[in-house]
Amino acid sequence: MPYKDNALFQRPPVGVQVLAILGFTAFAIPVSIVAMSEFGFLGLVLAAFIAWQWTNVANLGGQPSVDDIVEALRPHVSGSTAQTSGNASFDAYKSELLNRLEEEQANFEGFLSRLRDAKDKTEFDTFMADREQAARSRVAAEPA
Repeated sequence: MPYKDNALFQRPPVGVQVLAILGFTAFAIPVSIVAMSEFGFLGLVLAAFIAWQWTNVANLGGQPSVDDIVEALRPHVSGSTAQTSGNASFDAYKSELLNRLEEEQANFEGFLSRLRDAKDKTEFDTFMADREQAARSRVAAEPA
């Protein structure tokens, strides 16, 4: 479901947006001034909190947050099976394709494992041959 169709992402009417911003501003500015003058650092913390809340009010009709978009686009899983599309033949095709891809992935991982083992064996054999050759050359170089 695209996030634009979700009711969470619908813009409120412009009048509601304006009233929300004006109401919040009419409250936030005097409270911030009084809190900073009366309580010092605590007032500054309160003013910062109100400013942070202001960003949420100012974005009332703006773009949805990235978290909201990601959550709306995430496939919802109920139990151990994913949600169906409603089309039985497509769901069967999708299931068959996913099973085939999982099998191919397992085969490929097995191939990579065998390839790594072969490479390791080749490197080890080369190391042992070099070591044996070095030992022979040492024995040949020793005076009898």
